[in-house]
Amino acid sequence: MQKKLLALTAGLLMTSQAFADDDSWLVRARVIDVAPQVSTSGTLSSLGIGVDKQVVPELDFTYMFTKNIGTELILGTARHQVTSNGTSLGHVSHLPPTLTLQYHFAPDATVRPYAGVGVNYTRFYDAHLNAGGPLSIDNNSFGASLQIGTDVMVNKDWFVNVDLKKLYIKTDVKTAGGTDLGNLRVNPLVWGIGVGTHF
Repeated sequence: MQKKLLALTAGLLMTSQAFADDDSWLVRARVIDVAPQVSTSGTLSSLGIGVDKQVVPELDFTYMFTKNIGTELILGTARHQVTSNGTSLGHVSHLPPTLTLQYHFAPDATVRPYAGVGVNYTRFYDAHLNAGGPLSIDNNSFGASLQIGTDVMVNKDWFVNVDLKKLYIKTDVKTAGGTDLGNLRVNPLVWGIGVGTHF
């Protein structure tokens, strides 16, 4: 029994060391520009709805299954002003964690481009919207995500990152009485620049 435990422990240690040697994890901190590409349907289409862009921090974690294939979890939140023909309707915040499957084209080069496709789950919260009366929105949204970017190695441990994502986010807007006003599609382009490391 003791021999089996020693063998198992040794195997786990060797596996952990292999992951560490492979630099399986990438961590990036970015400043991102969230630029909504707004479209609407139903009654909202006649209201000239706009959603302002915001610059916010973002954190992401990438696990590399192989040298070329990895998956990235993106975390960040933003608060936007919503307008109708330039007049403020209020503000809403959203948290869109995004999981992306990536392909890294040149994992051993100094310049390391990648592309990805995935899914985002967006949680709308702290919404305060009013257009002649309170408006409500659906709190949850699922949509696709697309991504391209590149890491540029500064030294063996640190790199600079440039990234562009397209997120597909929508919600239904209703009056306080439950009348459906249509869909609001935010669909932001998200530009980011930051730094990262691996371990």
